[in-house]
Amino acid sequence: MKLDGKSLTLDGIEKFISSNVKVELTAESKKRVKKARAMVDKWVATDEIVYGITTGFGEFANVKISQENLEQLQENLIISHSVGVGDPLPPFIVKVMMLLRVNALARGHSGIRLSTLQLLIDMINNNIIPVVPSQGSVGSSGDLAPLSHLVLAMIGKGKVQVFKELNYLTKENPKPIFAKTIFKKFGLEAVRLSAKEGLALINGTQMMTAFAAFISIQAKKLLKYSDIAAALSHEALRGTDKAYDKRIHMLRPFEGQTTTAKNMLKLISGSEIRTSHLTNDNKVQDSYSIRCIPQIHGASKDAVNYVCSRVEIELNSVNDNPLIFPEDGDHLEGGNFHGQPMALAMDFMSIALSELANVAERRVERLTNGSLSDLPRFLTSEGGLNSGFMIAQYTAASLVSENKVLSHPASVDSIPTSANQEDHNSMGSISARKCFQILKNVQKVISIELLTAAQGIEFLKPLKCGKGTNAAFKEIRKHVSPLGKDRIMHIDIDKISELVETGTLLEKVEMVVRLS
Repeated sequence: MKLDGKSLTLDGIEKFISSNVKVELTAESKKRVKKARAMVDKWVATDEIVYGITTGFGEFANVKISQENLEQLQENLIISHSVGVGDPLPPFIVKVMMLLRVNALARGHSGIRLSTLQLLIDMINNNIIPVVPSQGSVGSSGDLAPLSHLVLAMIGKGKVQVFKELNYLTKENPKPIFAKTIFKKFGLEAVRLSAKEGLALINGTQMMTAFAAFISIQAKKLLKYSDIAAALSHEALRGTDKAYDKRIHMLRPFEGQTTTAKNMLKLISGSEIRTSHLTNDNKVQDSYSIRCIPQIHGASKDAVNYVCSRVEIELNSVNDNPLIFPEDGDHLEGGNFHGQPMALAMDFMSIALSELANVAERRVERLTNGSLSDLPRFLTSEGGLNSGFMIAQYTAASLVSENKVLSHPASVDSIPTSANQEDHNSMGSISARKCFQILKNVQKVISIELLTAAQGIEFLKPLKCGKGTNAAFKEIRKHVSPLGKDRIMHIDIDKISELVETGTLLEKVEMVVRLS
């Protein structure tokens, strides 16, 4: 993967976190990096006052630093800002952080030395991943604390984990070791930061954007999974397909709504279950959780697509301070490090994903409620002795309730920092971490709906599902047998969750029905 600071995409990041992709800078990027560095060296040589290069940071911006202390200034910056707390970030998220920081610096507006940037690239390519605490960023002046812990490893004072291979499904958890020890094994050397370099490395939004990128990638898949699960529920509940008629959606042409309606019709196309009650369809209309699938899922689709467009802008943005413009021989102090664009986007994503789980849980309730579904109560033929899917619905309800709490926007809060010099902070890192948990919760709720709907369909045999729903049903049954007597359903949910997380179930469905 060649990085130039301009062309990184979500698809590129998906490849990066799915396989051991090696990265390098383009020749043009190397030239730009060197030009920007030459400007820094010039300003240092002429003792020009430039924020963060020959001055202190934040409230100390008015403190001039002598030339002999410039390197110490940058090291002190990293040491003093390494104050993160909490559980470590997932290693694959840290690896994406590293990729994004290289990409931002590759634009040649930050003043870093090429050799320093190369160390970061070598660490990525050898899966030398810094241990980074998850809490401590207020999301302005960048993700200062998390990125400082990342750079702490680069200067040999932090700990790292070394992986043979690292992707988002890696279960390996190597023991953290001091970076200096690991560098020797790989023939690398810890960097001694020069003027501007510490600031260039930590003044960015890469933690929240790493989460945002991964969430965006998974969310796009989850939208399709939601349609698949809903279509299975539609089959099991013997719903009418009138609500998906193209004529309805042409009168309210939101893209997500029309796309979802098309997906539903594709998935249930050729359904024997639907055909069986076409001539005797006494349902005038279904409940909202079935009838309004295009409107509900569609709104989330439009929201997710909007968020993805914001994330892709941030992937290729330069967000440190000051910014260097070698063509003009100039430097400008600004605020591109402010995380507000990602903070709002992640809060919006949280709401959009939570709604997918909200409506999925309602369908699970309808499937398990015998008075609403005309199926055996809790989808067990020996109710009383067996509880069937009773408590699976509890779990879905629990996750949905948790999501409602997590969906409270972090971006509406701001606590001033740095003696009120930094008097508005985005809290985007909190938005992103919350959204990451919501994503995982929604994946579980959708998995429960898939499992529950498949059980409902068992009671409609020998009738078969539609083209797409039958593909999903068959794949589910490869991994989880129908529920007869009660068993530990936690195991079943985990198996379906793995199909969702890996994308396996979606692949099987899209072999017969291409979803939008």
